[in-house]
Amino acid sequence: MANIKTKFTVIEGNSAGYWLLVAVLGLLSLGGFWSSYMMFLHGHYMTGMTNAIPWGFPIVMAVYLIGLSAGSLVLSALSSVFGRTEFKPLARISALLAALLLIGALMCIILDWGRPDRILVPFYSMNPRSMFSLNGMLYSTYIGICFVYLWAMFNHKEKLVKLLGFTAVFWAVLVHSGTGAIFGFVGARELYHSPLLPPSFIAAALSSGTALMILVLYATFKFTGRQLDDGLIRRLGLYLAVFIAVVAYLVFIENVTRSYWPGNYAVQKFLLLFGNKYSLIFWIGMIGCGLLFPFIILANPATGKSIGWILVASALVVIGVLAERYIIVIPGQVMPMEMFPGYHIAGPFQDGRMIDYYLSPMEILFGAGITAFVFFLYALSLKFFEMTPDKAAGESGN
Repeated sequence: MANIKTKFTVIEGNSAGYWLLVAVLGLLSLGGFWSSYMMFLHGHYMTGMTNAIPWGFPIVMAVYLIGLSAGSLVLSALSSVFGRTEFKPLARISALLAALLLIGALMCIILDWGRPDRILVPFYSMNPRSMFSLNGMLYSTYIGICFVYLWAMFNHKEKLVKLLGFTAVFWAVLVHSGTGAIFGFVGARELYHSPLLPPSFIAAALSSGTALMILVLYATFKFTGRQLDDGLIRRLGLYLAVFIAVVAYLVFIENVTRSYWPGNYAVQKFLLLFGNKYSLIFWIGMIGCGLLFPFIILANPATGKSIGWILVASALVVIGVLAERYIIVIPGQVMPMEMFPGYHIAGPFQDGRMIDYYLSPMEILFGAGITAFVFFLYALSLKFFEMTPDKAAGESGN
């Protein structure tokens, strides 16, 4: 069995490489905050968002980071909930990253509002029929669970760690089900409305969270000179392959079901065949990078046991799930709502028209900056808190 008496320490963080990394992440973070300030000061006309498409890349990033967070937290609970003691050395890093990723996601939402001073409104104006209102409570409670879970691990309160591990998994499922329901419960937009979106969001969160943790753990142990058993990476790669298969099944069922209904023929043709860049993002980004290519890599015995190829597959999944989030958020707004079936709608506000969306440099800087800020906090946390184990050995380790 794995050694459960793992020693956790801070990293030295005195090398030029470490401070260069912190500096680069810090500069990117400042760029993200600058872009959000410019959008706040001058309005969203500086972006690709319009009155017809009010949810742009900041919301794509918010949904994406929420999924990464939920997947990371579930991995953190592998040892406490599922009894996989070989993953115990990785639990602190996973829980920390889960909290930081959700903080980054909430920053994307709040800074995109245009009125960040109204952050408390969802809490004292609760509406149980609004997923936005319910998710405000779910997200804030989730962050609290992450930090209490970390506190319990720091203080070696094993019974509390196990209880909080169960709570964390349950709450992560609620959080991402609620995020999927924001879109799935919108009956007016054909590309949103689907009862499969909540479970599909959870499956994609598990695949993207696992892929991100593989990359982060490998990089953290590699560049701090600590031992990470290849067997753990291979086992995570096996989990990743399973999660990818589940995502692929749900995506297939959702699109087949939507295509079966005659009223959805137009939107499905747009998404799958004639949507120009959106169809390319769907097939190359979401299906190719997110599902097909990484699954082939992980399922092939020649590449599935290679650490290098597992890292490639993980990077593809991270990119592919971002494409999936983009495909969920944007095309559903591009397609006009059919408010009066059988009638043509015309008006001065582009009613009934298909309005395209172009990703602006300001939004790219915003998304990159918020993501950099998450890893800026992660890098500093490793230096000031005992997060990193001296080694992480597999079941055969000592």
